[in-house]
Amino acid sequence: MTEVLTLADIAFDDAAALLHRFGLSLQRVADGAPIPGSYWGEREAGIIGHTVYARGDTPVHSLLHEAGHLIVLPPDRRAAVHTDATDSIPEEDAVCVLQGLLGDALPGVGRDRVLADMDAWGYTFRLGSARAYVDGDAEDAWAWLQAHGLISESRELLLTRRE
Repeated sequence: MTEVLTLADIAFDDAAALLHRFGLSLQRVADGAPIPGSYWGEREAGIIGHTVYARGDTPVHSLLHEAGHLIVLPPDRRAAVHTDATDSIPEEDAVCVLQGLLGDALPGVGRDRVLADMDAWGYTFRLGSARAYVDGDAEDAWAWLQAHGLISESRELLLTRRE
């Protein structure tokens, strides 16, 4: 795998439908245009309110990570988000686990690809990889997601809006 999976590599409508299940919208940004609400700039996804912004060259893992930030927030807190969703370590940890689960729910993507692309992008974890983190060091994040009604006891993603 030499290049991370991008929005252009998957069906935009599938990604938009997945985000819609959580009360979010996905806004396509023209190729080469600045991405509104992008914390990292360049081709990375952006967030403003209930909307995730992405271009064709935006990595899918970035789109799912930023969507995850909005998903973990109650709808009333989402409205105030612009570019930077949180400074909460527990929320950030939960989002890192959640983006893999969202990958499983997105046709043509899958958790394994999301975790590999996280590593390729440069995420760092104590155990050396995103997979090692999710499988062996993320108990608090899994518990956080379950306590907030985003996953089942069996660690399956609950594909519903968070109210």
